[in-house]
Amino acid sequence: MTLAVVIAGDARDDRLPAERIAGQWRQAGAAEVRVVADLAELAELAAAAERPLVVSGADLVAHTAVLRHLLTAPMGPTGALVLTDAPAAGQAVVREERGQVVRAGAVADAEATGIFGGALKVGVADLPALARAAAEAGHAHRPGHAQQAGQSNWADQSNRDERAGRELVDALFVRFAAAGGPIFAQRVRLLVAHRVTDAAGLAAAEAEVAAVDSDRAELRLSVKERDDLFTTYCVSTWSPQVAKLAARIGLGPTAVTMISVFFAVAAAGLFAVSGALTSGARLALVAGGVLLYLGFVLDCVDGQLARYTRNFSAWGGWLDTMADRAKEYLVYAGLGIGVELAGLGPGWALAIAAMTLQTVRHMTDTWYGVLHDEAARRPAPDAATGGLGGRLSQASNRVQADTGSAMYWIKRTVVFPIGERWALIAVTAALFNPLVSLVAVLAWGALAFAYTMGLRTLRARSMRVAVMSTVDARLHRDDGPLLRRLPGFGAPLPVAVLAALAAGGLLLSALTGAGATAVAVGSVLVLLLVLAAAAAGGRPHTGALDWLVPAALRAAEYLLVIAVGVAGDVPAPLIFALLFVLALRHYDLTARLEKRQAAPPLHDAGLGGDGRAILLVAALLAGITTYAVATLSVYLLSLFVVSVILTWAVSPRRAPRPQAAAADSVKGVQTPG
Repeated sequence: MTLAVVIAGDARDDRLPAERIAGQWRQAGAAEVRVVADLAELAELAAAAERPLVVSGADLVAHTAVLRHLLTAPMGPTGALVLTDAPAAGQAVVREERGQVVRAGAVADAEATGIFGGALKVGVADLPALARAAAEAGHAHRPGHAQQAGQSNWADQSNRDERAGRELVDALFVRFAAAGGPIFAQRVRLLVAHRVTDAAGLAAAEAEVAAVDSDRAELRLSVKERDDLFTTYCVSTWSPQVAKLAARIGLGPTAVTMISVFFAVAAAGLFAVSGALTSGARLALVAGGVLLYLGFVLDCVDGQLARYTRNFSAWGGWLDTMADRAKEYLVYAGLGIGVELAGLGPGWALAIAAMTLQTVRHMTDTWYGVLHDEAARRPAPDAATGGLGGRLSQASNRVQADTGSAMYWIKRTVVFPIGERWALIAVTAALFNPLVSLVAVLAWGALAFAYTMGLRTLRARSMRVAVMSTVDARLHRDDGPLLRRLPGFGAPLPVAVLAALAAGGLLLSALTGAGATAVAVGSVLVLLLVLAAAAAGGRPHTGALDWLVPAALRAAEYLLVIAVGVAGDVPAPLIFALLFVLALRHYDLTARLEKRQAAPPLHDAGLGGDGRAILLVAALLAGITTYAVATLSVYLLSLFVVSVILTWAVSPRRAPRPQAAAADSVKGVQTPG
């Protein structure tokens, strides 16, 4: 439930009546709308508010859908409308990177990428900053207030009443952006939004709004602006029509997600049984490839449906993330079974390798994204703009800006995104066999990992930004309670990488048939390194490359699980099962990272990577490895299921309901349909 505040200004210009935009905010879904004359009133409202708040001036002319998109945007709790129009007098210009406003100012800026669109959504956590910004900007705009050195040149215009409301909202935005909190940029595509200065501009903008079919535009907007090559040309060309059909028959995004899971599981089943068939194997593989493609189409449709209907939820976003990974890894399992049944080779080993590689890759992708966002929002004062890393960053930015060019598509494809992975699996399985599919996934995945790691490491060194220090590092490292209270020793990244390398060496020894004594001694040494890595979690993670720590720890733990499983003669399906459950646990943590959410319920009961390592090595030394792996798999899966129920079913019911709901129903304001 959101409160919308329209700043009319002291003049209350009849040419741009505040009630016009106030009515649109109601239609867009704002629970309550207030019109205020100055920033002092806004500061009082923001200080007392306990729900999200949107602020706009009276000069914004836009489709109601534009306002609804800002209200319901899932990217973050705080966002601003950004337009590409030329700035008028008193309007703030902005610079954005990776979808975030990184700078805002009142004067010309050669690096500006747009102008402030006159509408700002503020999450509950950022309301104190909004109240302070409103109070400061309001004080600076009082008649007779002297301009202080170094401040933006707003006061020169403050006495021009015909622009008072417009300039107030811009001055507010500049001061709010200077507070440094993340502000996502809500761009306007296909629809219309302009800021106007007079009645003639109002009439022209309203005519432009009326000329656009908003429903048709919203359907096209349901497709991501920038997607991967296969998705863009082989899925999104027709999937929006499926999304529109789903909306008409009443299917929600979650239902579509579950149907896509069914298709993927069915495809995995066909890949698996193909190995046991003699005459119908090719038909099963082709059918599996078709179902996998259709499952991926539906995986795109659920997001498109959510954007088209503006039906977003934290649960839906979390489920989509988890379902994507679970589907992919179940397909790996199906391919592995098919390879085994057909006698083509070690199918389970290939499936385990593919899942491990992809999970570690995803950990680096996640944390590099966080690093890049932090570098854009708060660049390090001593960040290197030259050097190899700086030149690579500049080259990458140029390629990303050249949308649709050959280099743009090569860059997006070489990193092996999910669309290309599913397409590769579907085509190679249908034309060849499951063995070719798994080998192809591993080969392309390894090359993509080497490529991205090399470039990102160089670019990260030039950025010189620490991101692990901005979050609960112990949580995202998945350290257990055993060593969490230690002050910490050792450098976090070198110890974590050393543990991963040692675990890889142990696995190689187990695979090459090293003696039981050698493997036992090696497992103890790896355990000591894992414990040292956990102990290093208490040290500050401020290095330029410390964003790699979570991925290194995942690699260390997963390789240790595989090595212990091989040394202890654990059936490969059991090793896969334990790794699958661990991956779910770690993807849950990355899903919480974007929202800066706290630890999931019962997190410490998962023992952490160090606690699980102790159990596995102890089981290997005691000769009960199979029993330990099976028990740990069941235990962690049960813990995960209970945590999901507590997070998404129990906690929301216990949360207090907003008291404003009753007042809203009395006022009869419109809510989202």
